[in-house]
Amino acid sequence: MLDWINIISAWAVPMMIAFIPLYAFMKKVPVYESFVDGAKDGFSTAIGIIPHLVGMMVAISVFRASGALEFFTGWMGPLLKMLHVPPEVMPLGILRPLTGTGSLAFTTDLIKTYGPDSMIGRIASTVQGSTDTTLYVLTVYFGAIGIRNGRYALKVGLFSDAIGFVAAIAVCLLIFG
Repeated sequence: MLDWINIISAWAVPMMIAFIPLYAFMKKVPVYESFVDGAKDGFSTAIGIIPHLVGMMVAISVFRASGALEFFTGWMGPLLKMLHVPPEVMPLGILRPLTGTGSLAFTTDLIKTYGPDSMIGRIASTVQGSTDTTLYVLTVYFGAIGIRNGRYALKVGLFSDAIGFVAAIAVCLLIFG
């Protein structure tokens, strides 16, 4: 059974890449022209979101360089210890909605320091898979289509990130604690 899964996994993407243009060709769609038109649209979209991405990166850099991240994690430390939550994972809960690369780098550091099978490593890995880079997603998608007021999306996204963070910790403590 495992051999079949490996074979399917190895061939799934190449088969899709081959199937889609062949299917379009059979339906009399101008495949190359459609691809070029899509690439043009993608390029203009990428150019259009660059200011939004730069603004977000500057805001994240200011947040980290100002000491706000360390202040917030220090402030939450005693409460986390009472709840048996390792305070070392708190910065990940703050970074993850802001930056995927920054949170991944932080997770990598936690795993290198404490080990992948430690409670901290397990919580960090679970948080990475249970939350999203909300501000990045909103910046890219809303910037691409020109939405200027995304306040409800931001609230719901950050709320779901908070729930994902808490649920990841609770599940890890329940299963591994």
